[in-house]
This record gives sequence, structure tokens and C-alpha cells, in this order.
Amino acid sequence: MAFNWSSLRRRLTPPNCLKPRRAVSAAVALAFGLSLLPQPFTALEQRSGQAWAQQRRGVSLVRDAEIEATIRAYASPLLGAAGIGSESVQVYLVNERSLNAFVAGGQRIFVHTGLLQRAERPAQVIGVLAHEIGHIAGGHLARLEDSLGQASAIMIASMLLGAAAAVATGSGEAAMAGVLAGQQVATRNLLSFTRAQEAAADQAGATFLEQTQQSARGLAEFMNILANQEALAVERQDPYVRTHPLSAERVSALNARVAQSRFGDRPDSPENIERFKRMQSKLMGYLDGLPATLRKYPTSDTSLYARYARAFAYFRALDFAKALDEVNSLLAEYPNDQYFHELKGDILLDMGKVPEATEAHRRAYELSPTEALLAYGFARAQIAQDDPAQLPEATRTLQDVTRREPENIGAWQQLAVAYGRSGDIGMASLASAERFLASGELRDAQGQAERAKRLLKEGTPGWLRAQDVIDAATDRRRELRNR
Repeated sequence: MAFNWSSLRRRLTPPNCLKPRRAVSAAVALAFGLSLLPQPFTALEQRSGQAWAQQRRGVSLVRDAEIEATIRAYASPLLGAAGIGSESVQVYLVNERSLNAFVAGGQRIFVHTGLLQRAERPAQVIGVLAHEIGHIAGGHLARLEDSLGQASAIMIASMLLGAAAAVATGSGEAAMAGVLAGQQVATRNLLSFTRAQEAAADQAGATFLEQTQQSARGLAEFMNILANQEALAVERQDPYVRTHPLSAERVSALNARVAQSRFGDRPDSPENIERFKRMQSKLMGYLDGLPATLRKYPTSDTSLYARYARAFAYFRALDFAKALDEVNSLLAEYPNDQYFHELKGDILLDMGKVPEATEAHRRAYELSPTEALLAYGFARAQIAQDDPAQLPEATRTLQDVTRREPENIGAWQQLAVAYGRSGDIGMASLASAERFLASGELRDAQGQAERAKRLLKEGTPGWLRAQDVIDAATDRRRELRNR
């Protein structure tokens, strides 16, 4: 599913929704004033447990197969240069219009959609990624490891975004989004890197770019964007300025590094430009709505990017016929583009044409079988057919997805549905237990796992896994009570 944000009125759990990972520790909860048990809501508005004040902020993490592939393509060479395995670093998209990116909770990079939209060229996004990888390679996260390492991705994003708001405004109401009002100074110290660390990350990032034969000029350009914001009032600045302190020395040092590099004037590669333009057109079509999209991409513009943006904008406006026309025109020229097939499947699914949607998702999955989100979209469409003949393949596909993405709550939910419709209530209960464990809903995880144990044959892999879930949920609940 290209964005999986469609028909939110009719969906309780969207397919590509980025899921919470684990219950946040009590220490972190006390430090930031957050509820301990996050739970998924919608892709556009994930909400954390009982911290209802966060609803006003709309803090959410979103998933998209194509954008994630783009970020991976940008980051992988840099991670290799840094000696960091690309599989060990996870990148998350934060649905926030502000300009920001940060590392937290282990080797996790969070990138705001606002940064991706406001960047002027790929090198700026790549430069930011290089800088954040510099923080990871430099071990600058050591003070965050203990407190955030076990927190879920959604909770980390909520904490840091709420903290940024509290630090900027000093208001108790903003603080309730992520921090207690009396702890803003501590939060500022926790979240902000020092100028020395920032300078070190700049230089490390520039080194990684040079080692991959790329220019650091994009990072320097991004610094100039930040420098222009320093004159603004604090509450009007983007979070990146507040948590990544800038200095004239940093900018000068980076510009000098670019001037000395033999790759300083190297332009963006055509492949990176193509990925960048597609990413920005997709984000605009969905996030900015139909009127803004049509102003930038009028119907007279028949470029790939214009049609792609309009397809999403029409899709969001529930004008499925026009959305389908746009995506069909793209497929006529690019019949082997998995993301166009994915989008067509989404549109057809919302039109109620489930068999046709399944075939579109099947084609997307066949074209890119290693992408877990495309596999998930295909299996979900199969289950939506309510055809028993589709269940065995859907179940196998979802089993593979959950092996690759054990914290994909939507996949666990759909797997529970598939098992249930097949009459395997024990495995359905186990899948539900896995879902609740991943989202930090420990009481429900324990209850479903206990039910699975009663239904499954003792000693089987499923029965043993149910016991593991019970033990994990029990241990975490005990830990929380004792803190």
C-alpha cells in the first residue's frame, strides 16, 4: 500500500501503520510524564496509551514502502562507510511538518516528513542522514541508551516532540505532551547535543560522504537553512535548531571541508534525484491535499511526478475514479513499477473491488518480494476477500512478515484474523498476544497468551511461545510495579 492512510474513517488498524515496539520503562515514564502503555490508533494519529494530551499534537509515525526504500538507499552507503551494519539501524518517518531529524533509543534515526518536503535536493537529505549517522558512530547517544533503549519508537517520538514543544514554549500544556512542567531544564539537557558533538558529527558525516564519493555541500546548505532560523523567536524555530545547536564555527568548518574535497562539486546522481522527486510528489499529494497539489501540478502537467501527486491527492479526497485514472496512466508507461501497482491496489480496495485489488497487490509483491510492507498489503487484500481458499497463502505471507518485522502490529492482527477464520483459535490467540506484547499492552498480551496455552497442545512451538509471551509480559509488569 503506497501510503496506507486511505479511508481512515472505515479502518481501525491500517496495514502499514508503524507500530509501537515495547512498553516504555517506568524510569522514562517518570522522567517525561508519559503513560506506560502505548497503543496503536491510526497511521495518521497514533496515540500513546492514556496520554490524551498528546492528541492535540497528533504525534504519529507513518510507514511507506517506497519512502523507506528511498531513505535506505540514501543511508546504506553512509552506514557502510561508518562501519555500521545497515540492518542494525532503523529509520522512522515522523508525521510532522516541522523541519527535524534526530537519533534516539539506540540506533534509531527519526526523520520528519517536513524535512523531506522542505529539502531542495537529495544531497540535503543525505547530508542530514550523514550527520545523524555521525552521532551514532561517535557514541553520542550513550546517555540516552539506558533510558530510551527499551522504549517503543512511537513513545520515543512522542517524548522528544513533546519535550521540544515544552522547551520552546515553557508552557505546562505543551509539557503535558511529553514532559512534566518542572523538568524542562533536564529535558533540554537530555535532548540537546553539545556544540562539540555537533561539530564532530558534521565532520564525521562529511568523511562518510567523501568515502562514498558524495559532496557534503548539501549538509552545508542545510546548515544555512538552520542559520536563517536562529534569528526567529524560539517558539517559531524548527525543532532541529533547538536540539542541534548551531555555531558560526561549525558552518565555517563545514564549508572549508567542502571546499577542500575533490567531491565538493559533485552533483546529485540521477537515481537519487528520481527517488527524491517521487518522494516529494507523494508527500505533497497526500499531506497537502487536492487544492495545493493541483496548484503545483495542474492537470496540464503530465509528468510522472505530477500524475503521482494527483493520484494521491484524488485518493485522499475520495475521488477514486480520478485517482485510478492517474495511476492507470502511470502503469501504462511503467508496467513494472511495484509502487504504482501498490497504489492501484489501495484505490481498488477502497472502491470495494477486492479481487481486483488483490491482484494489484499481488503484482506489487511479485515485483519486490523482499519488501515486507508490500507482502503485508497483499496478504491483507487476500484476507479482505473473505474467501477460505485465500487464507493458507495469506497466512504464510503474514508469518514471513512477522518474522521480518516482529513489531508490525497490523501484521499480527491480520494473522490473528487469518488463523481465526481457519478455525485455529489457539494460534489466533497467540498472534493477538504477540500484537499486544509489541504494543506494550501487557495485561492483554498475558491474557491472550494464557488462552493460547489452554488451546494449543503442550510442548508444541506455539505453546512454548505462548509461555514466553506470558513470562515477558509478567516480568515487565512486575518491573513497572516495582519502580
